[in-house]
Amino acid sequence: MKGYSAYLQLPQTLWYLVQATLVLAQSKQSLSLNSLSTFSGTTLSGTPLFALPSAPQLSVSFALCSAGSSARFFVSNSSAISVPSSLGGDDVFEIQLNDGYGSWTGAAPDGGTIAVEDIGQTNFEIGVSNSGQSLFCTDVMHQVLDTLPLLGDTTSNQVLLFSPPFSPPPIDQPTYPNYTLPPANLSQPSPPSTSPNYTLVLSPSSSSLTSLPQTGCSLLSTTSSGMQLSQDLWLRDADGWRYQWLMGGLTSVTNYTAYVIQDQTKVSGPIYFATKSAGFPCPLVHSLPYCPSTAFAVPLPAINTAYDSTTLPSQVSSPLLQYVSNFTTMLTTFACGRDLYSPLQTCADCQREYRKWLCSISFPRCSENPLSSSQSPSSGTQVPFPALAPPSQRNQFLPPVNYTYMTLLPCLETCNAVDRACPNFLGIKCPVPQFNAGASYGVGFVDSGEEDVLGNGKTGTAQDQWGNVWCNGF
Repeated sequence: MKGYSAYLQLPQTLWYLVQATLVLAQSKQSLSLNSLSTFSGTTLSGTPLFALPSAPQLSVSFALCSAGSSARFFVSNSSAISVPSSLGGDDVFEIQLNDGYGSWTGAAPDGGTIAVEDIGQTNFEIGVSNSGQSLFCTDVMHQVLDTLPLLGDTTSNQVLLFSPPFSPPPIDQPTYPNYTLPPANLSQPSPPSTSPNYTLVLSPSSSSLTSLPQTGCSLLSTTSSGMQLSQDLWLRDADGWRYQWLMGGLTSVTNYTAYVIQDQTKVSGPIYFATKSAGFPCPLVHSLPYCPSTAFAVPLPAINTAYDSTTLPSQVSSPLLQYVSNFTTMLTTFACGRDLYSPLQTCADCQREYRKWLCSISFPRCSENPLSSSQSPSSGTQVPFPALAPPSQRNQFLPPVNYTYMTLLPCLETCNAVDRACPNFLGIKCPVPQFNAGASYGVGFVDSGEEDVLGNGKTGTAQDQWGNVWCNGF
């Protein structure tokens, strides 16, 4: 009775606080493991509370779905704390939001509690997960992915875009005595049985997508630009499968921003690109199984949408396939299946690099002069102009066109890769920078090369996320 009497004699204000805490504790909304929950500030009152499930290791992530919110998120993994708040405490963690999202990972053997202060009218998401690679590393539902989407190329009103890669294919390295290389006319293998759910978000850069919370729910709530002409899965290279989008209905000479959202919560991007001028004449070419990385504008007669393997003239594809077939026959006369060919390369690598090089010169890449000096928005640093040249006669089988155009030269590294991967008896030789390599290749953009070489590897890549493309690296 003594304890009961002391309880009754609590100060009135503290008694009210205890009762309010008990009421709040009873009104917690339970969150399930490995689930995503969406809430609206318009339907919540006071300080919303959410009960976390118990797990040896738990990841909790938060995402704001609209701009201008001052919401604060607090997590406690202690059963002794009913209402974590800005008052703090040993087992209370405030989640710092960066670009509209944040996360907490820790042990929660007895579950835990989430409290949201100053929510206002904001919509937000909470993701709870205990799945992942190990007991000490769980998968956070809301995150910005390290891998960016990939720009194929643009015309005046179209663009080819790719998602980040997933499900890398097994690398088949044939061995003696059954040393069989892939056929000249490759076919796309069956896509994986399961794949991430990717959504493309595309908008003019003037719409300031980057000023919004960089969360999936925020970006997906915007109106995407353009008209989707096609979407499919495509195996470009050994990096893995990608979603491929052909978008039309864009505006010429316009800067665009693109994101790819995985499973509604993981954000890849942004990347930037600009459409060509209204008079740009070359159509896009894509989805060629025998040239899987080809996805750019090529000097071909006009077509309603873009060329693919079903519409490309056979007068272009047939000689290319014959070249690969003849090269493969010659390559397999070398004892690369029985003897030690190289500790780093195989004949399969040689054939693959030759195919990439052949496709890059068989399909000249159309381009045009940049409308202004190209620079990186992140640093403002001036970068080289692209390796543009007048049309060459590299591929005599291309049908004649009634327009003028400029070509973006292949990167010199595409030739060097063939030289490195193939046996010496094939006699593959690439030009060097000191002796006119720049007449037929983009030189000095990717590899550093030697001193006083144009570019000297300043960009370190064939293209970047800001839409700068210096040489054809596909």
